[in-house]
Amino acid sequence: MIRLEGLTKYYGEIRAVHNLSFTVAKGEVFGLLGPNGAGKTTTIRMLTTLTKPTSGRAWVAGYDVVAEPLAVKRSIGIAPQHLNLDIELTARENLEFHGKLYHMPHHERERRISELLAFVELEKRADDLVEGFSGGMKRRLLIARALMHRPRVLFLDEPTVGLDPATRRKIWDLIRNLRSEGVTVLLTTHYIEEAEQLCDRVGIINEGQLIALDSPTNLKRKLGNFAVEVYHAGMAERRFFPTREEALEYGAKHARCEACDFSVRETNLEDVFIELTGRRFE
Repeated sequence: MIRLEGLTKYYGEIRAVHNLSFTVAKGEVFGLLGPNGAGKTTTIRMLTTLTKPTSGRAWVAGYDVVAEPLAVKRSIGIAPQHLNLDIELTARENLEFHGKLYHMPHHERERRISELLAFVELEKRADDLVEGFSGGMKRRLLIARALMHRPRVLFLDEPTVGLDPATRRKIWDLIRNLRSEGVTVLLTTHYIEEAEQLCDRVGIINEGQLIALDSPTNLKRKLGNFAVEVYHAGMAERRFFPTREEALEYGAKHARCEACDFSVRETNLEDVFIELTGRRFE
């Protein structure tokens, strides 16, 4: 559903994205991860036709993002990081307006609005002004609006930023349901647990280049299933091993002094991110 071939973007002399090539399958949840300034936003702007690439090509839902931008826009839904709902309208009116923009017939709009308000659990607040909604409710309505015209591909930019853990998991459930319905989802996130829980695959980019692409499980396995951290004099040394036994043996061997200590845990995706980029998730 998404295909990039050598996608590159320059802003003057600044190279924002360089030679990106990957595909995202129908019904896949794909995470685009990277430090701030790595090129994630620029990549999404090119895929959603907001920015033209300097070179290379990309297709979304089978349409060329440069040659067929209108067809791409009809095929995608976008839920941006920054809430841009009309807070002086009700939840129903926000969806109604979006449906009209896509020339949906009246009866189809009404049916779709009912479906989506139920889907995001806002049917009881359908006729309340959005200005009175909590952050989580606004975020769910934003996703509902992006789905109003039945897009084949959904772009989610930091879909749970600033939300409490319980509300975040409600958003996760919505995304999992979309996957089961065959909607392709490309998301960016700085919540490491979110990427591990939701994404079938993740692509890690740094300085505009793709440096890793695989499932979270495979990326962790390549690094080592278990991490051992040895603490001494306020410093921590981290090593990775395929088995817990090897990790325990290493920790015991290198933490024999009274001032030393060590811990063993399962490797997580943040470990992979740090090893590849040298930076933590912001």
